[in-house]
Amino acid sequence: MLKYFNYSEFDSPDVQGSGQLMDKILLEMLDEVRDKFDKPIHINSGFRTPAHNEAIGGVESSSHLKGLAVDISCNTSKDKFDLVNCLLDVGFNRIGIANTFIHADIDPDKAQGVIWTY
Repeated sequence: MLKYFNYSEFDSPDVQGSGQLMDKILLEMLDEVRDKFDKPIHINSGFRTPAHNEAIGGVESSSHLKGLAVDISCNTSKDKFDLVNCLLDVGFNRIGIANTFIHADIDPDKAQGVIWTY
């Protein structure tokens, strides 16, 4: 059971209930991030169906397709700094930083210990 989130926040927009397909370890880690961040966290993207991923221009190997990734809304440099620190503190080691969101995933099939920008 999640402390700060509802599974529906992770739904692919084209399939109601698909947030249940998110990796449970990732969700537990995200709850811990939210606790440390001490502010509400808005999920822009969680689980994605192949059709939705294609429609938004996601890469074919997106970790969102496996329920192993989230995009978190984040607009200020201070919040980005604090959120990245919280993500690192709880064990996320794949982080992407964009202008309006931060991507975090735990995909074991991809390079570990990386941070990138969009």
